[in-house]
Amino acid sequence: MAKKVTNFSDLIQRVTASCLLHPLGNHNIEMTPDRFFESTNSHQLKSKLSSPEDEDEEQDYNNSSSIEEEEEQEQESGEIYEDARETEEELQSKRYNISNNNMNINSTENEAMWMLMGQVFDSISAMKKAYGKLQEAHNPWDPEKMRVADTAVVAELRRLGVLRERFRRGGERLRKSVAVAAEAAERVSEMVAPYEAAVEELKKEVKVKEAELEELRQKVNILSVNGGNGSSKKNGRSLSRKKGGSFIQHQVPTSPTPYMFEATMKQLRDTSKSFTAHLLSLMRSAHWDLSAAVRSIEAAISTTGSTAITSTNPHQHQTKHALESYVLRKIFLGFDHETFYMDGTLYSLLNPSHFRNECFSKFKDMKSMDPSELLGILPNSPFGVFCSKKYQEIVHPKMEESLFGNLEQRNQLLSGKHPRTQFYIEFLGLAKAIWLLHLLAFSLDPPPSHFEASRGAEFHPVYMESVLRYPGGKVPSGQVVGFPVSPGFKLGNGSVIKARVYLVPRK
Repeated sequence: MAKKVTNFSDLIQRVTASCLLHPLGNHNIEMTPDRFFESTNSHQLKSKLSSPEDEDEEQDYNNSSSIEEEEEQEQESGEIYEDARETEEELQSKRYNISNNNMNINSTENEAMWMLMGQVFDSISAMKKAYGKLQEAHNPWDPEKMRVADTAVVAELRRLGVLRERFRRGGERLRKSVAVAAEAAERVSEMVAPYEAAVEELKKEVKVKEAELEELRQKVNILSVNGGNGSSKKNGRSLSRKKGGSFIQHQVPTSPTPYMFEATMKQLRDTSKSFTAHLLSLMRSAHWDLSAAVRSIEAAISTTGSTAITSTNPHQHQTKHALESYVLRKIFLGFDHETFYMDGTLYSLLNPSHFRNECFSKFKDMKSMDPSELLGILPNSPFGVFCSKKYQEIVHPKMEESLFGNLEQRNQLLSGKHPRTQFYIEFLGLAKAIWLLHLLAFSLDPPPSHFEASRGAEFHPVYMESVLRYPGGKVPSGQVVGFPVSPGFKLGNGSVIKARVYLVPRK
């Protein structure tokens, strides 16, 4: 009898596990005692519950069971046990999968699920005990115990049916909650979409405003540079001369701009004026014939050999501007090449984008450096080679010997060193200015195009600026270019840096 109790209880566990594995099917079969008995083919238990008078037949049936039938029952019991164990393993696997698939369910729903599963297994255990008592009541026969045990079994079966219904309804609520959450998320995304588009538009406007702000900063820097240089000329020399050609420092933007180029060009003009004034004072100290020097400069500029200066003794302004024209013409020579023709590289054509970034990076590094200190560390750097080359082009050996009485500065340059004299430091300020302008020109996209007024050309106020000041600030008619002083540039944004010219009356 004990073996039969175990087999039947295992069969009950199998049926219960099957109900748990398929809780949300399309067919809703309510778990009742009759259904339970039909699924387990326990017609013997139905006969016992329906007719208590068959006690003798039951005892005869039990006593007349043969050994063969017991062996078949044992074999069937083993198969049922194996099926029940596999079902239990499937149930454990199902529980594991359900647990993994519902990791995002909130803690309250998880706790309710675990409580439900605990109640299911508690009900199964109680039903097993009740069914064991039901079979014990058959031998010896005890109608009262059978009635109590039968009531307990039916009650546990009904309890399992209730738990199954709770589980099914919980799944439906979960699906509904997921659907509601998805619908709510979709509605929220639809409501938020216009605001996201507005935010993107605002971001674009912010970028535009930042660009405008950066341009305004550049204009302020230009104005500050102009004001600073104007206030520093009280003693006859500019601020750049007092500081050995050093630049007024301000914050460098992260990318090159046309306004930065304009500010650098302004610095170049100031340093060229300072260097020219220094050179002119040395020439006067050496008792040079300045008129002859001006005529020589103009003859070099002119293609016909004629001169536009009517006076044989040019005044101070003519001499100063002619000398500045000579210096800038030498210093700008080769400006359109990426290395001032110091070598034959064309890297700017092979990889333009990388070359622009590299030039602007060098510009930012070079801007805050003292050129004399830099050449003391790296005398043979490209900038050092440039300085040596341009100095020898501007200052002729006879000119240097006349001004200083020796060729010591040139000899130091030829030996790979850089002098520490005041004149050479002043020259380094000009060399740094043109070097920075060159780096910035090759950093811009598109690069600026430079132009120069030709001798004898009509004055054009859009592209030219007179170095002489006229009453009322207006150039009188009939003026032509006597000689160019500094070149002009046309930038990518359409703005123009005017070429500086020395005007003379038309003959």
